[in-house]
Amino acid sequence: MPKPSPDLTSLICDIALYDSENAYEKLFKSLFPALYRFCNCLLKSRELAEEVANDVMITLWKNRKKLPEVQNIKVYAFVIARNLCLNSLNKHARKELIFLEDIEVQIVLDTLNPEQILINDELKKKLEQATESLPNRCKLVFKLIKEDGLSYKQTADILNISTKTVDAHLVTAVKKLTAVLKVEFNLM
Repeated sequence: MPKPSPDLTSLICDIALYDSENAYEKLFKSLFPALYRFCNCLLKSRELAEEVANDVMITLWKNRKKLPEVQNIKVYAFVIARNLCLNSLNKHARKELIFLEDIEVQIVLDTLNPEQILINDELKKKLEQATESLPNRCKLVFKLIKEDGLSYKQTADILNISTKTVDAHLVTAVKKLTAVLKVEFNLM
């Protein structure tokens, strides 16, 4: 479940109008973790993912005067991240074409308190195993919507697909995960 973020609109205004480094720091803390996870899924390298996520944040700072014109800063940042990841993959001399469907995705589940950690440990393990059986595009859509809290439209914009395709991938992911969990916990 996504963590509540500070009011991005007011942060953007403070950054754009007053060059507020404090507001930028809050924006960084709000966006960077999700950008890093997204980049790591695409690049399969922690170092490259951190570099690209940092580049996204630097780009936001460099273009801070134009940020108030952006309708959704989160989607804007993810699109920049996607483009920089694809550029990085091309730059690192991968001769073969890489499709988003071919990229492995890891799902990270955050639990809220120690009691939930104990109670949900088995469920978490089974859910992580079940997600590994999903097609790669389904995993990516599932992660963006369920873990990062993005909308169907935002996910479609980031992946450059239609919202109906996003919906189809999410429905497929949820059906497969539900079926695996029902069998695992004898809920049939």
